[in-house]
Amino acid sequence: MFKKPMTLKQKNAWFGVLFASPLMFGMILLFILPLIQSFRYSLSSLDMVDGGFKVTYEGFDNYTSLFTSNPDFPRTLAESLGNMVVNVPLILIFSLFAAVLLNQKFVGRPFARAIFFLPVILASSAIANLDISSFVGGGAIPAGNGGEGGSNALQSFELSKMMIESGLSPVIVNYITGAVDRIYEIISSSGVQILIFLAGLQSISPSLYEASKIEGATGYESFWKITFPMVTPLILTNMVYSITDTFSSNQINLLISETAFKVFDFGLSAAMSWVFFLCVGLILAVSVGLISRKVFYYD
Repeated sequence: MFKKPMTLKQKNAWFGVLFASPLMFGMILLFILPLIQSFRYSLSSLDMVDGGFKVTYEGFDNYTSLFTSNPDFPRTLAESLGNMVVNVPLILIFSLFAAVLLNQKFVGRPFARAIFFLPVILASSAIANLDISSFVGGGAIPAGNGGEGGSNALQSFELSKMMIESGLSPVIVNYITGAVDRIYEIISSSGVQILIFLAGLQSISPSLYEASKIEGATGYESFWKITFPMVTPLILTNMVYSITDTFSSNQINLLISETAFKVFDFGLSAAMSWVFFLCVGLILAVSVGLISRKVFYYD
């Protein structure tokens, strides 16, 4: 009895699995053993002895101490989550806005694209140890000494006062002023997202825009009816990337590293890592579950 031949869609699906199989196989080999080992360490205490270290099982004592006797971890974790909630939407909005502008035809477009991608180069590991605050004036003069830091704080205060007097909600006012204070951080974290959005915008068929013009659609209507639905898969991609990138370099990673290699409490450091990992995984799962329902795939 002959098997029913696979359809083209099924063949493409299997080709995708075959293409991704080396990556999945490598991730299993490279990460499954360290994950198991780190979870074992999080349930134990490690004591340095001659010739190595001794692992003593202690159950969930390390996890309990994180939230009962360690004042730094809950505060740092809450700050990291708060920064993610503020930064990721701003990064996505700015990246899409910049990509739409850079997709237009104008003189010097390659130069403008290079300028927007410069923050990615500046944030690379090649110059990660350089203090670039002097180039942007972000930390050269502390706030409160009549320097630029105090000037930025004063500008944020004036902006907040103006918006509150206009009748805006304090929640919205705080979010906008926070975005203004984080403008350099937002721009420096948007280079890759801009490139992804730009690639997606260039893949949209010009015939769609030509048909919309024939029907009398305005530029505003074309954006919300054509451009935005077509880039929603990339919004999901950039959201996952932005969340991961936001959590990859923050104070909680520094705290975990210091706990392991300065305090030499590897069990507590492993417990911190697992709590942090579960928080990131939960946020990614909820975000992808909510956004994926609104994603439009053009077939």
